[in-house]
Amino acid sequence: MRGPSEFIFQVTSFTAGHRTLGCVPEGDTIHSAARRMRAALVDKEIVAIETPQPRHALDRWPERLSGRPVRAVDARGKHLLLRFEGGLALHSHLRMGGLWGVYERGQRWRRSPRRAWLVIRTAEHEVVQFDGPVLELMTESRTRFDQRLAGLGPDIVADDFSEKDFLRRLREDDQTRGLGDALLDQRNIAGIGNVWKSEGCFGAAIDPWRPLTDVSDEEALAVVRATRPPMRESAAGRGFLEKPSVYERAGRPCPRCGTLVRRRGQGDDNRTTFWCPGCQR
Repeated sequence: MRGPSEFIFQVTSFTAGHRTLGCVPEGDTIHSAARRMRAALVDKEIVAIETPQPRHALDRWPERLSGRPVRAVDARGKHLLLRFEGGLALHSHLRMGGLWGVYERGQRWRRSPRRAWLVIRTAEHEVVQFDGPVLELMTESRTRFDQRLAGLGPDIVADDFSEKDFLRRLREDDQTRGLGDALLDQRNIAGIGNVWKSEGCFGAAIDPWRPLTDVSDEEALAVVRATRPPMRESAAGRGFLEKPSVYERAGRPCPRCGTLVRRRGQGDDNRTTFWCPGCQR
């Protein structure tokens, strides 16, 4: 059992029978991480900052951040930013295997301390980033111009998500591209990964393999509208996808029509897409 104030930010897992299925952290997971870290760090005195990972041994982050309180913790799609007083920010992207954890002081960590890249201690909490792989200190001005951040599309979890901006970016993309592949492009819409791409297309009953030229604006918005509410609920800690409809369910009956769910790699990165060929048109 986890302690009452422990929260682990890792690959979301789904239980199917006796098997646990993993996936890469998506926007809802990162927003949830930011929310918990915000409560643990903002306006709290930082007792110590440690950078155990050898690649950061010469970066002098503990010295550069000494005495600087955390003023904000923000999520943008799959990116997370810890903003310190004085115009510095720590930028994190968990990619495939990274993890954020928030623990009460003295509580046992869920991963080995040897895998910690960053440890921030307050009187009550320890905030730990494990296994990187992207962790860097940058100026606030760089966060505004770095194309990994500035080039992001509208964040599907954010309060100010713009359907108009999403459609504009989608139509500026290659219209021969499959819808599922386009949804993973963070320049079109930030925060969607393999799970929500597959589940959103299923929820809207739209084939993720259809080229954008054959997908109407209303159909594209139907996928977003099927995806955004559950992602926001998950980000707020009010629930998560315990039993996916198609994700990691290849070879099983579709819960809507009974056709066997299929899986196949999609796009240049060959990211796995799950879909029902019977009811997704």
